[in-house]
Amino acid sequence: MEIKSYSNQWAAEITDLFYQSVHAIDPSVYTPEQKEAWAPTPPDYAAWSKRLDEKRPFVAIIDGLVAGFIELDADGHIDCTYTHPNFQGMGVASALYEHLLTEARLNNIERLYVEASFIAKPFFKHRGFFVIKRNTFQRNGVTLVNFTMEKRNLNNSGSM
Repeated sequence: MEIKSYSNQWAAEITDLFYQSVHAIDPSVYTPEQKEAWAPTPPDYAAWSKRLDEKRPFVAIIDGLVAGFIELDADGHIDCTYTHPNFQGMGVASALYEHLLTEARLNNIERLYVEASFIAKPFFKHRGFFVIKRNTFQRNGVTLVNFTMEKRNLNNSGSM
């Protein structure tokens, strides 16, 4: 696995990864309607290409394929963390997070925060994030829930 900075050659593959990872979530966690509101069919490739050009995510590559991606904003916001269903359980998100953490420390970011889904919440909790609040919001007329989580003092803590 290699972690690389974003290249627009991966825009369509990342868009598909996002769509597939959301729609692969067990329906006992998010209903088909919630998944469709979160990641509409068909994916909006133009909007995602523009977004990715702005966000410049870190991308995990395995055997020439995009296995996952993570985004870090300058203020410490982690906007997206997704792993392709075919690569889940292989340490992709962990490797991406460790790369992001190194970048955050190099940029003197003292606080990371994320709006984590039910699926992502345990991942971030395991890495020292705390739930600040539960968020309920509407997307395309469908109610979704996520959790604002944060981790502070990145440069002053021992093990991360």
